[in-house]
Amino acid sequence: MRRSILMTGLLLALSPLCQAGPIYKWIDAQGQTHFDAQPPAGQAATVVTPAIGNVPAPPPRPAVPASTPVGDQQAVDAKVKKQIADQEVARKAYCEKARTNLAQLENNARVREEINGELRRLTEEERQARLVETRKAIEENCS
Repeated sequence: MRRSILMTGLLLALSPLCQAGPIYKWIDAQGQTHFDAQPPAGQAATVVTPAIGNVPAPPPRPAVPASTPVGDQQAVDAKVKKQIADQEVARKAYCEKARTNLAQLENNARVREEINGELRRLTEEERQARLVETRKAIEENCS
């Protein structure tokens, strides 16, 4: 059973290669390049063979002398900018969550928290303390 599935898969994978016909390339009188499955009548055309699986290597980068720290400085700058951007994204997410928590604490007198899988209702003193803490955190971090 496995063998027949393997053979079927192999045949399906190879079938496009067997069905592919030649591709012809030619340049017309206006200098435009054309590709088609049929060669043009009365004009010379070349057969194009696609390179399957062979991706050309990228062109080599120009070498920077080791004595110039410009490349190093650019890499450091890029790294620092990425770190700052990541910190800013994290700060915005923190501020959004803190503002949501503040709204919940302000608008809901019956706030519950989960401790070790059990829900427990906050007392009014605890809720007021959390309100103060949340407002302070927003003031310090979300200006």
